[in-house]
Amino acid sequence: MGVIQTSDSDTATSDAEFCAEIRDWLAENLSGEFRDLRGTGGPGREHEFFEERLAWDRHLAAAGWTCLGWPVEHGGRGASVRQQVIFHEEYAKADAPARVSHVGEELLGPTLLAFGTEEQKRRFLPGVRTVSELWCQGYSEPGAGSDLAAVSTTARLDGDRWVINGQKIWTSLAHVADWCFVIARTEKGSSRHKGLSYLLVPMNQPGIEVRPIEQLTGTSEFNEVFFDDAVTEAGLVVGEPGDGWRIAMGTLTFERGISTLGQQIRFARELADIEALARRTGAAEDPIVADRIDRAWVGLRVLRAHALRTMSEDTHDAGGASVSKLLWGNWHRELGELAMAVQGAAGLVLGPDDMTAWQRLYLFSRADTIYGGSNEVQRNIIAERVLGLPREARP
Repeated sequence: MGVIQTSDSDTATSDAEFCAEIRDWLAENLSGEFRDLRGTGGPGREHEFFEERLAWDRHLAAAGWTCLGWPVEHGGRGASVRQQVIFHEEYAKADAPARVSHVGEELLGPTLLAFGTEEQKRRFLPGVRTVSELWCQGYSEPGAGSDLAAVSTTARLDGDRWVINGQKIWTSLAHVADWCFVIARTEKGSSRHKGLSYLLVPMNQPGIEVRPIEQLTGTSEFNEVFFDDAVTEAGLVVGEPGDGWRIAMGTLTFERGISTLGQQIRFARELADIEALARRTGAAEDPIVADRIDRAWVGLRVLRAHALRTMSEDTHDAGGASVSKLLWGNWHRELGELAMAVQGAAGLVLGPDDMTAWQRLYLFSRADTIYGGSNEVQRNIIAERVLGLPREARP
């Protein structure tokens, strides 16, 4: 999983130099106070070394390694797509810690660059780039999970501010976030995709209560968030009021972008470790287990091929993000099941202190096909918006 091939020798040389630069920087800096952070954090493990990982993110920012693809005038490097891919792959190969600022850098930042006002960009992009302000995503609700159009949280304009009431759920990192981008219904009597707005809301105020939700893994990285006359400034709506659906869909497209290639390298490391475990336990001698391992390696190559294809403008389509989510969500869930099969009966027993990494992988990966849009919703998007099939009957 190296540098993306190109026919332009000058570009290839430039990419190779960039690859060497980030590789050398990571080797030098993942030492000292940051040495023990290798391999920490990520989905299901966000509780690990949080303050230390936050310090690492700010160290990255000070060295100019955050927001690489952003325009130079907004603090980025203006890096090409190839260079961004190289960064994420080299970062994963170095087993560098999972970023705590990914919601701001990978979701909110690109959304503001695409849809925000100049004033909003000046106000918020510097805090994202320097990791001085952390963000969370206020989309899902108890009655509007993967069906985002069913949002019932409301916001009404009262003078120079929005007043927000309602509840969000499964809000990752809300307990540490400074800001939340919230989808709320701002047109009374509206339904479905109409009448929604995309609001930027400060989390540290009396009208917001955050309640952690304990997961199967025993950790609490996502939360319920209650809005009780919470407020934000009138000008902190991205796009026009009522245009929130379009902005929200734009954010979801960014969510499944370039960084997925780094995710795949982490997946490959997990699979390699499972294969090594299978050899130690003798499970690799089972032809069914061996076949599952082979199929998992093939699946990884499919994930990479699809990710690279969807980064090309001439092959981009509305269903690319949904196909990507289906591919990796199912692949990773099956990897968790494979990990349990390789362990055998030992995988059913908890240790004296905590569950093993494989038990945690199995339990948390059950959610991979649900969060970020369930399998059923992704298939509907592909069927209706890409293949042009008749819409599913809705009440």
